Amino acid sequence: MSSPSVVWFRRDLRTTDHPAFLAAAERSPQALALFVLDDRLLKPSGQPRIDFLHRCLHALNDELGGRLMVVRGDPVQAVPRVAREIGAGSVHITADCAPYGRNRDQAVEEALGDIELVRSGSPYAVTPGRVRKADGTPFKVFTPFRNAWLDHGWCKPADTSSSTLDWMKPAHSAKLPAVKEQLPDAQALWEQFRDERLADYDKTRDRPDLDATSRLSAFLRFGVLHPRTLLKDCDGTFRSELAWREFYADVLWHRPETARENYDRKFDRMQHDHDEELFEAWAQGRTGYPIVDAGMRQLLQEGFMHNRVRMIVASFLVKDLHLPWWWGARHFMKHLIDGDLASNQHNWQWVAGCGTDAAPFFRVFNPLTQAKKFDPDGAYVRKYAPDSHTLEPIVDHAVERQVALDRYQAIK
Repeated sequence: MSSPSVVWFRRDLRTTDHPAFLAAAERSPQALALFVLDDRLLKPSGQPRIDFLHRCLHALNDELGGRLMVVRGDPVQAVPRVAREIGAGSVHITADCAPYGRNRDQAVEEALGDIELVRSGSPYAVTPGRVRKADGTPFKVFTPFRNAWLDHGWCKPADTSSSTLDWMKPAHSAKLPAVKEQLPDAQALWEQFRDERLADYDKTRDRPDLDATSRLSAFLRFGVLHPRTLLKDCDGTFRSELAWREFYADVLWHRPETARENYDRKFDRMQHDHDEELFEAWAQGRTGYPIVDAGMRQLLQEGFMHNRVRMIVASFLVKDLHLPWWWGARHFMKHLIDGDLASNQHNWQWVAGCGTDAAPFFRVFNPLTQAKKFDPDGAYVRKYAPDSHTLEPIVDHAVERQVALDRYQAIK
């Protein structure tokens, strides 16, 4: 009889459209479902993201008939130990494309010895690193990347379910923390958005006062939904937004150091301030600029912020307060439920002008005109920061805009 397999879940917390299931089934009908609570990943995560992960794991465990094995520890020790305990012949994963995940998986592969680590698929429609220019070099500009990405195409969804494999009952497992509410049905949320709001997405997506976006980013972040599921039912602007996610994953694949460093190294010479009081006023939503304060308070309350507002508050931190972009990126990664290293860091660098295909640095968002344009009736501000208009602005936007431009001129 063939040896059982281990299916090690990470950013693929679902049973549908799961290529690793098919690869495991080719080896053996029996498999152990495993998730490792890795402190290296949990430590930088705020409680909202950890709570969402727990909800995802409860939902996955239910789909697997209560047979998800959860262990806490370093995967380099934990995965080989579990594999040897059950006499596994192979361990199956969805390939991780981020710097830490790639290094971790290589270390696990070495620790497994003669037990094969099998990578199938990735969290992306097209695995990062595959779409390249004709000369084999990576794309640095989004639009040509998107066009090549569309031409490359992607596999159709894998035909899998919880019954694709015969899941073994774990001999032991850590108890999942209790959750206050169950995870919503991600597929149903997508279908509702697709049927009711997708047609107007290109016209309404920049309006934080409207319920006009999918709110599926956290489900994509943890792989409860695969982007293939969305791509087969959409085109146009929404498809391009998914392409930005794939582009930034590709950038991080080729330039892993940009998770911490400027993509454009001339910005290493940019003069930054390091005023902790200004940073705290920004982080707590006490700047006196209503749409900035509303966004920052939404982040603290919900672990989420509307994308247009993310750009506004990021521009304010970098170009009005002159603080380093990585201060803001770290704050976002702590509090965002959908915190994704590639998208978060490179969107911050886009705003800061130092990223690949970034907005020109002289594009400085005016928080007052942005509010008039995208929250015209003030509904978003009233919901999240109704008192902000009573606060004295902590800086003069017109003055600080010129300071930012002068500092940029000094590094050109």
